[in-house]
Amino acid sequence: MNDPFPSYAALRENAPVMYDESIGYFVVSRYDDTKAVFDNWKIFSSENAQMPVRPRGPEATQIMNDGGFTAYSGLSARIPPEHTRMRAIVQKEFTPRRYKSLEPTIRENTQRLLQQMLAHADARGDFLKDVAVDIPTITILGLLGVGPEMVSTYKKWSDSRAAMTWGDLSDDEQVPHAHNLVDYWTECLRLVANAHEQLAAGTNGDNLVFDLVQAQSTGSEISDHEIASVCYSLLFAGHETTTTLISNTIRELLTHPAEWKKLQEDPSLIPSAIDETLRFSPSIVGWRRKALEDTEIGGVAIPKGSNILLLMGSANRDPGTFEDPETFDITRINARNHLSFGFGIHYCLGNMLAKMQDKIVVEETLKAAPDLRILHPEAIIFGDNLSFRAPTSVPVTWGPLANASEGAVK
Repeated sequence: MNDPFPSYAALRENAPVMYDESIGYFVVSRYDDTKAVFDNWKIFSSENAQMPVRPRGPEATQIMNDGGFTAYSGLSARIPPEHTRMRAIVQKEFTPRRYKSLEPTIRENTQRLLQQMLAHADARGDFLKDVAVDIPTITILGLLGVGPEMVSTYKKWSDSRAAMTWGDLSDDEQVPHAHNLVDYWTECLRLVANAHEQLAAGTNGDNLVFDLVQAQSTGSEISDHEIASVCYSLLFAGHETTTTLISNTIRELLTHPAEWKKLQEDPSLIPSAIDETLRFSPSIVGWRRKALEDTEIGGVAIPKGSNILLLMGSANRDPGTFEDPETFDITRINARNHLSFGFGIHYCLGNMLAKMQDKIVVEETLKAAPDLRILHPEAIIFGDNLSFRAPTSVPVTWGPLANASEGAVK
């Protein structure tokens, strides 16, 4: 994950649809093939999207069974007609009005966290830990009616979900994460029960969970378990990938100082800079599908029942779609054609919220720390994961450079 892009280029050139025996997946690396698979949900099912990469061990399974863990995907792993029914209901709650109501709080939190970071006496910080983690976590918790004091708890649960679903843990390593997932699911059930109590008491919960429970009470076909599953997915997807998007946007802009300078001179380029980050350095580089019948991808036979790994991180750098794809260019005309939010019926429901938060963070960072610089970008480590490419830190400084080896790549 530290630098998969040369390998992606080799795959696109030499084996664009390749069976990888080590993981048991057909790996798809070209743009047109990836987009076509995303778009054909009838043949390429999303039912394996949330399946653990490594099966749960017996102790972790027992812990989760005893804890009543029955969480399922909110939307990403569901298939029509269930997916169609649920998405229509949930989508009604993701409105521009709701986003606009969140914007002042997001901006205030961003300003506060930036000032806290900039108060460090040594003029050094970690943009990931100091800013990027808390912004989307507080936002998504507010959307679901949870206070900011729960940030660290939810972050712990979220880390466990990423590790248990997309990581490669031993049986023993799974045990503490299994306990966390039981607590996580119990909390989701509690949120739904609390919303029912608020509705019965005539109290307006003013959050997504309450709105879904209220919709249920007026005839919308969505169960308590499905609402809790939406919470389970949203609490993870709504902040984990956005934390990485914010981190990668700042990291890439500072690593390419000419692009950062362009934003200083013309902040109206921020939306295109975000799309270029999503293309060039997405939070999710691989997503999964399953073939429901004998078929083919790019001329390669795919037997029924095959698991497929779509490398969006590779598709986004396909020279057949993007000119000079290995160059980070915030003025790129077609950057929005990236596949980082997927494509088709499962296109990311929260894409506007993620991009809005990222835009606010970049705006406020340009104001508060226009001279921000990145430290040793070549040494940044990314977590080991099948799907998520997330930096473990984004070290920055706004003071004098200690030596000539520090700072942005020229």
